[in-house]
Amino acid sequence: MGGAGLSVLFCGINPSLYSAAVGHHFARPGNRFWPALHAAGFTPRLLRPAEQDQLPRLGLGITNVVARATARADELTWAELVAGGELLTGKVSALRPRWLAVLGVTAYRTAFDRPRALVGRQDETIGETAVWVLPNPSGLNAHWPTPKLAEAFLALRLQAAG
Repeated sequence: MGGAGLSVLFCGINPSLYSAAVGHHFARPGNRFWPALHAAGFTPRLLRPAEQDQLPRLGLGITNVVARATARADELTWAELVAGGELLTGKVSALRPRWLAVLGVTAYRTAFDRPRALVGRQDETIGETAVWVLPNPSGLNAHWPTPKLAEAFLALRLQAAG
């Protein structure tokens, strides 16, 4: 989802089985993407996954590294992530958002061959698109409680606004 003029293209790892079934990104109950997006000020109110079509008018887009739905992201193969990184690079080159925000540092490391990447702004760009890595907002990611996740999203929003 998205198009020209995007400020940030958010990129999840891949759809959960639930998200694939309902047809909306980050739709599984317990996923913290939508609350963190709102808490960081990207959206004027907490959007439901079914309202993802409102993102483009806010300058935001949403996609995935890999299209195949799984119960857990760690079910994806190295080859799927690498191929997904190549497809994502093409998508970013076509859409030209100001920022690409990949949600999941491990997936980013694999998909873009950046084994030492950390959460935050990356040195690499895709064309003129700056790259930022955010933590995976899945409820399974206990290392990033919602307030800490929202802080990571806010750091990106402040950079994107500047």
